[in-house]
Amino acid sequence: MKTLAERIADSPLWKSIIRHGYPDTNKNRSLLVFSNLFLHIHPVKVRARAIAFWRTLYLGGLSAALFWVLTLTGLLLMFYYRPAVPQAYQDMKDLEFVVTPGMFLRNMHRWAAHAMVAFVFVHMAVTFYRGAYRHPREFNWVIGVGLLVGTLLLSYTGYLLPWDQLAYWAVTVGSNMAEATPLWGDQIKLLLLGGRSIDEPTLIRFYVLHCVGLPLVVVVGIALHIWRIRKDGGLHLPPRERAP
Repeated sequence: MKTLAERIADSPLWKSIIRHGYPDTNKNRSLLVFSNLFLHIHPVKVRARAIAFWRTLYLGGLSAALFWVLTLTGLLLMFYYRPAVPQAYQDMKDLEFVVTPGMFLRNMHRWAAHAMVAFVFVHMAVTFYRGAYRHPREFNWVIGVGLLVGTLLLSYTGYLLPWDQLAYWAVTVGSNMAEATPLWGDQIKLLLLGGRSIDEPTLIRFYVLHCVGLPLVVVVGIALHIWRIRKDGGLHLPPRERAP
């Protein structure tokens, strides 16, 4: 007599959702990966040495995991935040002292952002030290540099959202640095601030960039980065270690 799990697995409804059975054979494992929206960008098989902890320190996966933590906590924080003056500052105070999990969510979001910047930077340093940027991975190295820039911009644009003195003067320093760019400095600062001074248009621009524009770019970049790892022959191994 079939168990409840077996009856569910044999039902037409289950088979319409799950196109292949359990990964009990090499063929089913391959089909399960190829037919899955999230798994198909990964190879079916990898070398055990290539995914050893000491080789990558799992820095790429940890960075991606922190990005999803930031996405989840950011979505929850958006329920209590209004990108307007002076409501933004008041909403941050409410998150700290009124909303029950508010301080926990905000601190989790903040520390995950700091950790993501550190992990992405160390991930790039390890990749450079091991020479994993060389042929045929040059383009993926460029994608990684773009993701590092996107990570820094996410942290920078989120800095203004509390609308306190620390945020105001930090963005003042950053915009003045942008203004020092040769030839296009004034235009870059105007585009960044939405005006000649830091005001509500600046807050709106930073909010949209932080919550919509930059996360979309980073999501596409992460997907492309992982896909290129597979297309470039999997995780990097030195020539002397490529033998099976």
